[in-house]
Amino acid sequence: MRGVLVGVVGTVVVLGVAGAVAVPQAKEWYEGRHEQTASYATGKAAKAERPSVPRWLPDDAASVEYAMRTTGGERILKATLSGDGLPASCTPLDAGAGKAPDPEISASWFPSGAASGAQGRCGSYYVSLKDHTLYAWQTNDDWVEENRRSAQ
Repeated sequence: MRGVLVGVVGTVVVLGVAGAVAVPQAKEWYEGRHEQTASYATGKAAKAERPSVPRWLPDDAASVEYAMRTTGGERILKATLSGDGLPASCTPLDAGAGKAPDPEISASWFPSGAASGAQGRCGSYYVSLKDHTLYAWQTNDDWVEENRRSAQ
């Protein structure tokens, strides 16, 4: 009887440890399975390879990092710009518009708290520029609205 009890306790311990390891891994896979990331040397290369990269990104932008969710319009982008300002098609944020929404996806190269530094809009993206590094993000709601406007 004691041998059976030891066997049962051993099995429970092994299953508990396996569950403690497997469940977080499964959750990470499940939550990230619809996200894609890519790196490009230039804005021109990024736009040529991936139609979802915004057209307002300058061709000469360098070190482009891009992440997107395939089940919606959530996007984040990082690029090095040659100029000192936002791309020409971008507009400054209206001072009374309130705080920009937080990005809905994340990546190690995209800073947390980017929304507090939002300076403008480029199409449906919120943008901030620090030195020559552009950070841009699009929420799913803004993507849906942009598609609705372009369909009319």
